[in-house]
Amino acid sequence: MEETIGVTEAAQIPKQRGEQLLDSAVRYAEERHWDVFPGTWLEPVDGAERCSCGDTACPAPGAHPARPDWATQATGSAVAARRMWGKQPRASILLPTGRTFDALDVPESAGFLALARMERMDLTLGPVTCTPARRMQFFVLPGGAVKVADLVRKLGWSPDSLDLVALGEGQYVAAPPTRVGGHGAVQWARRPTPANRWLPDAEELISPLAYACGREAAAARARQG
Repeated sequence: MEETIGVTEAAQIPKQRGEQLLDSAVRYAEERHWDVFPGTWLEPVDGAERCSCGDTACPAPGAHPARPDWATQATGSAVAARRMWGKQPRASILLPTGRTFDALDVPESAGFLALARMERMDLTLGPVTCTPARRMQFFVLPGGAVKVADLVRKLGWSPDSLDLVALGEGQYVAAPPTRVGGHGAVQWARRPTPANRWLPDAEELISPLAYACGREAAAARARQG
Protein backbone atom coordinates (compact mmCIF):
# COMPACT_ATOMS: atom_id res chain seq x y z
CA MET A 1 0.00 0.00 0.00
CA GLU A 2 1.38 3.40 -0.92
CA GLU A 3 1.91 5.89 1.82
CA THR A 4 0.48 9.37 1.69
CA ILE A 5 1.24 12.43 3.72
CA GLY A 6 -1.90 13.68 5.39
CA VAL A 7 -0.79 17.25 5.96
CA THR A 8 0.38 19.92 3.56
CA GLU A 9 4.04 20.72 3.19
CA ALA A 10 3.41 24.26 4.40
CA ALA A 11 1.90 22.93 7.60
CA GLN A 12 5.02 20.89 8.27
CA ILE A 13 7.38 23.88 8.19
CA PRO A 14 7.23 25.77 11.49
CA LYS A 15 6.56 29.48 11.22
CA GLN A 16 9.91 31.23 10.90
CA ARG A 17 10.81 34.19 13.06
CA GLY A 18 12.11 37.24 11.25
CA GLU A 19 15.78 37.37 12.25
CA GLN A 20 18.82 39.26 11.11
CA LEU A 21 21.60 37.34 9.40
CA LEU A 22 24.15 38.58 11.95
CA ASP A 23 22.06 37.41 14.90
CA SER A 24 21.50 34.00 13.32
CA ALA A 25 25.18 33.51 12.45
CA VAL A 26 26.25 34.40 15.98
CA ARG A 27 23.65 32.05 17.47
CA TYR A 28 24.76 29.13 15.29
CA ALA A 29 28.35 29.59 16.46
CA GLU A 30 27.49 30.31 20.08
CA GLU A 31 24.68 27.85 20.74
CA ARG A 32 25.38 25.02 18.30
CA HIS A 33 29.16 25.38 18.02
CA TRP A 34 28.81 25.24 14.24
CA ASP A 35 31.50 26.80 12.07
CA VAL A 36 30.06 29.63 9.97
CA PHE A 37 31.37 31.84 7.20
CA PRO A 38 29.87 34.71 5.21
CA GLY A 39 29.11 34.13 1.56
CA THR A 40 27.92 36.37 -1.25
CA TRP A 41 24.85 38.59 -0.94
CA LEU A 42 22.14 40.11 -3.10
CA GLU A 43 22.49 43.60 -4.55
CA PRO A 44 19.77 45.65 -6.29
CA VAL A 45 20.69 46.21 -9.95
CA ASP A 46 18.26 47.82 -12.43
CA GLY A 47 15.23 46.85 -10.40
CA ALA A 48 16.37 43.26 -9.85
CA GLU A 49 18.51 41.49 -7.29
CA ARG A 50 21.85 40.20 -8.51
CA CYS A 51 24.55 38.21 -6.79
CA SER A 52 27.43 40.25 -5.40
CA CYS A 53 29.80 38.00 -7.39
CA GLY A 54 28.78 39.89 -10.53
CA ASP A 55 27.86 36.80 -12.56
CA THR A 56 24.47 37.46 -14.18
CA ALA A 57 24.06 33.69 -14.65
CA CYS A 58 25.05 32.80 -11.08
CA PRO A 59 23.42 29.44 -10.21
CA ALA A 60 23.08 30.32 -6.49
CA PRO A 61 22.76 34.11 -6.34
CA GLY A 62 23.56 35.43 -2.89
CA ALA A 63 24.27 32.02 -1.41
CA HIS A 64 27.75 30.76 -2.28
CA PRO A 65 31.29 31.40 -1.00
CA ALA A 66 32.63 34.86 -1.77
CA ARG A 67 36.29 33.79 -1.76
CA PRO A 68 38.24 30.65 -2.64
CA ASP A 69 39.73 30.23 0.84
CA TRP A 70 36.33 30.01 2.50
CA ALA A 71 37.27 26.81 4.35
CA THR A 72 39.96 28.65 6.31
CA GLN A 73 37.65 31.60 6.92
CA ALA A 74 34.98 29.46 8.61
CA THR A 75 34.90 29.97 12.36
CA GLY A 76 33.11 28.63 15.41
CA SER A 77 33.77 31.85 17.31
CA ALA A 78 30.70 33.97 17.99
CA VAL A 79 32.95 37.03 18.39
CA ALA A 80 34.51 36.44 14.96
CA ALA A 81 31.07 35.82 13.40
CA ARG A 82 29.77 39.09 14.83
CA ARG A 83 32.77 40.90 13.38
CA MET A 84 32.42 39.35 9.90
CA TRP A 85 28.70 40.00 9.54
CA GLY A 86 29.18 43.42 11.07
CA LYS A 87 31.32 44.25 8.04
CA GLN A 88 28.73 42.88 5.58
CA PRO A 89 25.30 42.44 7.23
CA ARG A 90 23.72 41.13 4.01
CA ALA A 91 26.17 38.25 3.55
CA SER A 92 24.64 34.78 3.35
CA ILE A 93 25.26 32.34 6.19
CA LEU A 94 27.13 29.28 4.99
CA LEU A 95 27.99 26.27 7.14
CA PRO A 96 30.83 23.93 6.13
CA THR A 97 29.92 20.27 6.20
CA GLY A 98 32.33 17.57 7.30
CA ARG A 99 33.16 19.30 10.59
CA THR A 100 30.37 19.29 13.18
CA PHE A 101 27.84 17.71 10.82
CA ASP A 102 27.30 16.27 7.34
CA ALA A 103 24.09 16.75 5.38
CA LEU A 104 21.92 14.40 3.32
CA ASP A 105 20.29 16.38 0.52
CA VAL A 106 17.10 15.11 -1.15
CA PRO A 107 14.19 16.51 -3.20
CA GLU A 108 11.62 18.29 -1.06
CA SER A 109 8.80 15.86 -1.90
CA ALA A 110 10.96 12.90 -0.89
CA GLY A 111 12.12 14.76 2.20
CA PHE A 112 8.62 15.32 3.53
CA LEU A 113 7.70 11.69 2.89
CA ALA A 114 10.85 10.58 4.71
CA LEU A 115 10.11 12.95 7.61
CA ALA A 116 6.67 11.41 8.05
CA ARG A 117 8.16 7.90 8.09
CA MET A 118 10.92 8.91 10.51
CA GLU A 119 8.39 10.38 12.94
CA ARG A 120 6.27 7.23 12.82
CA MET A 121 9.42 5.19 13.46
CA ASP A 122 10.25 7.55 16.35
CA LEU A 123 13.73 8.14 14.96
CA THR A 124 16.01 10.77 16.46
CA LEU A 125 16.18 13.69 14.07
CA GLY A 126 18.68 16.51 13.82
CA PRO A 127 17.95 19.88 12.23
CA VAL A 128 16.49 19.83 8.71
CA THR A 129 16.52 22.70 6.22
CA CYS A 130 14.20 23.38 3.30
CA THR A 131 15.73 25.40 0.46
CA PRO A 132 14.14 27.61 -2.23
CA ALA A 133 15.41 25.07 -4.78
CA ARG A 134 12.88 22.63 -3.26
CA ARG A 135 15.54 20.49 -1.59
CA MET A 136 15.70 19.29 2.01
CA GLN A 137 18.92 18.75 3.93
CA PHE A 138 19.05 16.42 6.94
CA PHE A 139 21.92 17.10 9.35
CA VAL A 140 23.76 13.97 10.51
CA LEU A 141 26.97 13.18 12.35
CA PRO A 142 30.16 14.13 10.51
CA GLY A 143 31.66 11.28 8.52
CA GLY A 144 28.25 10.08 7.38
CA ALA A 145 28.61 11.32 3.82
CA VAL A 146 31.35 8.85 2.88
CA LYS A 147 29.21 5.91 4.03
CA VAL A 148 26.05 6.76 2.12
CA ALA A 149 26.78 4.97 -1.16
CA ASP A 150 27.56 1.68 0.61
CA LEU A 151 24.54 2.03 2.88
CA VAL A 152 22.28 2.59 -0.12
CA ARG A 153 23.71 -0.49 -1.88
CA LYS A 154 23.10 -2.63 1.22
CA LEU A 155 19.44 -1.62 1.03
CA GLY A 156 19.29 -2.89 -2.54
CA TRP A 157 19.37 0.44 -4.35
CA SER A 158 21.85 1.74 -6.90
CA PRO A 159 23.26 5.07 -5.61
CA ASP A 160 23.13 6.46 -9.15
CA SER A 161 19.39 5.79 -9.35
CA LEU A 162 18.52 7.94 -6.35
CA ASP A 163 18.57 11.73 -6.08
CA LEU A 164 20.25 11.55 -2.67
CA VAL A 165 23.33 13.76 -2.32
CA ALA A 166 25.70 13.40 0.64
CA LEU A 167 27.51 16.60 1.63
CA GLY A 168 30.69 16.18 3.64
CA GLU A 169 34.22 17.51 3.88
CA GLY A 170 34.97 20.39 1.52
CA GLN A 171 31.30 21.24 0.96
CA TYR A 172 28.78 23.51 2.63
CA VAL A 173 25.08 24.30 3.10
CA ALA A 174 23.28 27.64 3.30
CA ALA A 175 21.56 28.29 6.63
CA PRO A 176 18.37 30.20 7.42
CA PRO A 177 17.52 33.02 6.88
CA THR A 178 19.80 33.16 3.82
CA ARG A 179 17.93 34.25 0.68
CA VAL A 180 18.73 32.69 -2.69
CA GLY A 181 18.10 35.07 -5.59
CA GLY A 182 14.44 35.94 -5.97
CA HIS A 183 13.36 32.43 -5.03
CA GLY A 184 12.95 32.93 -1.29
CA ALA A 185 14.87 32.05 1.85
CA VAL A 186 16.27 28.85 3.29
CA GLN A 187 14.01 27.77 6.17
CA TRP A 188 14.06 25.25 8.96
CA ALA A 189 11.75 22.29 8.43
CA ARG A 190 13.08 21.13 11.83
CA ARG A 191 14.90 23.94 13.58
CA PRO A 192 17.85 23.45 15.96
CA THR A 193 16.67 22.93 19.54
CA PRO A 194 18.24 21.54 22.72
CA ALA A 195 16.38 18.30 21.99
CA ASN A 196 18.22 17.69 18.71
CA ARG A 197 21.68 18.81 19.77
CA TRP A 198 22.85 15.19 19.40
CA LEU A 199 22.73 14.30 15.73
CA PRO A 200 21.75 10.94 14.26
CA ASP A 201 24.19 8.86 12.27
CA ALA A 202 23.55 8.67 8.53
CA GLU A 203 22.87 4.95 8.95
CA GLU A 204 19.83 5.72 11.13
CA LEU A 205 18.14 7.85 8.46
CA ILE A 206 19.25 6.23 5.23
CA SER A 207 16.43 3.65 4.99
CA PRO A 208 13.49 6.12 5.00
CA LEU A 209 15.44 8.57 2.84
CA ALA A 210 16.38 5.93 0.25
CA TYR A 211 12.80 4.62 0.22
CA ALA A 212 11.39 8.11 -0.35
CA CYS A 213 13.94 8.91 -3.07
CA GLY A 214 13.20 5.56 -4.72
CA ARG A 215 9.51 6.43 -4.86
CA GLU A 216 10.41 9.84 -6.27
CA ALA A 217 12.51 8.21 -9.00
CA ALA A 218 9.75 5.71 -9.84
CA ALA A 219 7.19 8.51 -10.09
CA ALA A 220 9.48 10.47 -12.38
CA ARG A 221 9.91 7.44 -14.66
CA ALA A 222 6.16 6.96 -14.76
CA ARG A 223 5.61 10.60 -15.76
CA GLN A 224 8.09 10.17 -18.61
CA GLY A 225 6.03 7.32 -19.94
